[in-house]
Amino acid sequence: MQILHFDIKSQNILRDENFKPKISNFGLAKLYPVEDSLVRLTRARGAFGYMAPEMLYKNIGGVSYKADVYSFGMLLMEMVSRIKNVHASAEHLSQIYFLTWIYDQFHDEKNIEIQDATEDERTICKKMMIVALWCIQLKPSDRPSMNKVVKMLEGDVECLQVPLMLLQPSVK
Repeated sequence: MQILHFDIKSQNILRDENFKPKISNFGLAKLYPVEDSLVRLTRARGAFGYMAPEMLYKNIGGVSYKADVYSFGMLLMEMVSRIKNVHASAEHLSQIYFLTWIYDQFHDEKNIEIQDATEDERTICKKMMIVALWCIQLKPSDRPSMNKVVKMLEGDVECLQVPLMLLQPSVK
C-alpha cells in the first residue's frame, strides 16, 4: 500500500528529539495499492497554497502521489525564501502570485536574500530552489518522484538544471 498525505505543509512537519523531520496529521490521507497510479477523489483535499493544480479542478477524478510532490516543492520554496506562499500583504504586485515571484527572482539571478549565509549555505539554498521548481511543475508527469527529489537534494547543484518554464498557461 501507498499513502497520499494531501496535507504536506510546514505546520505538519515536526521534529523528533534528534531534529529528524516527521510528517504528522494524516487526517486527509488516503491509502491505495502500489499497483494503482491514481486515486479517485470527489473533492479537493489539503491547504490552499500547497494544493497541486490538479486538486483544484472541478471534476478532480484521478490524483497521484505527484500531488504530494507539488506540496513538498511549495514547502521547500517557503523554507528558502522565508516567505509564506499565501502572502496577503505583498510588497510588489508580482509577489501576490508566489510561484511567479519566486521563479522571476531565480530566473533573473536575483538571489533571495539570506543574511549572514556562508557560500555553502547559499549553494544549498540554490539546490533547494531548483528542486522546488521541478516539484511544482504544472503537469504532474513533469514532476519528479520523491525518490528522485531525495537524490537531487543529496546530489551536486552543478548537475541540476533549472526547468525552462515553470507554468505553461493554456489559452483556449
